[in-house]
Parts: sequence; structure tokens; C-alpha cells
Amino acid sequence: MAVKRILVPVDFSKDSLHALAYAGDLAKSFGAELRLLHVVDQTYLANAPEFPVANPKLAKLLEEQWQAAQAQMIRIGADLGKKRQRVRILMKGGSPAQVIVDTARSSAADLIVMGTHGRTGLAHMLIGSVAERVVRTASCPVLTARHAVSKKRTLKRTARQKA
Repeated sequence: MAVKRILVPVDFSKDSLHALAYAGDLAKSFGAELRLLHVVDQTYLANAPEFPVANPKLAKLLEEQWQAAQAQMIRIGADLGKKRQRVRILMKGGSPAQVIVDTARSSAADLIVMGTHGRTGLAHMLIGSVAERVVRTASCPVLTARHAVSKKRTLKRTARQKA
């Protein structure tokens, strides 16, 4: 399989930045272009009747969120460019899982590399998993990279579970 374009969703979490580093190494190996995607999640607006679409405060909040994310994405892209990586920055709004899948399809991505929080149980049910939805619906392969949990945190968690 020839990998020419790798789509990397970035939400600025440790998990997504870990996945980005992993994708950078893969891109170097394959000589592929990285396409970094940040999705401004607008799904919560559908359930916010106190913020009608015409509300100027909401529009300002969304614009500030967009600009802050765009500045971070440009910084990340510039850092990768210094490492001689071919990078394209994409910014979109909508439901993250759906936008990731749609962007992979429309940009002819050969691979999606994304982070995952590894939530289970109640947290997974309440928050859901963007990575899981992308894995189930993407038309190209998806590699999920989970940021390693430190041994100290694992030991504390194990001790609490035994108590």
C-alpha cells in the first residue's frame, strides 16, 4: 500500500500530539504529506437554546475559538515544516467524528492517525469515543495511538481498585 497522505486530527490534547509525533515518523518513512485537521466542535450548540444562532456573543465566542485553534495549528505546522515535513493545515467546524471521516474521504487520505484517550466504562458511555466512531466509519485504514500511562498512575489506580 502506498501512503501519500496521512490525515491527523489534532485537538491539542497529549493524546493527539502523541499521535501527531507518530504520524510524523510514518510520514518520513513513506515520504507522505501530513494533513493536520482541527475540528471546532459545534455539536453542543444544537442543545443550547440560550444561545440562538443570531446571538452576537456566541458568534464572537466561536470566532475566538477558531482563531486560537488556527494560531496553534499554524505553529504546529511551522514546527513540522522546520523538520522538512510536508504539511497541510485544515480547519473545519462540525461534529468531530463525521468531519474527520468526510475529510479523509474528500482529501483522498491513505491513512488516518489519531489519538485516543482509552476511556472505558461510564466515561466511555457518557463522553463517547470519536476514535471509535472514526474507526467504524472511515473508508481508509485508521491507526489509533494511545499516549502511554505512567507506571506511577497505573500503580495508584490499581491500589484504589483493590481498596
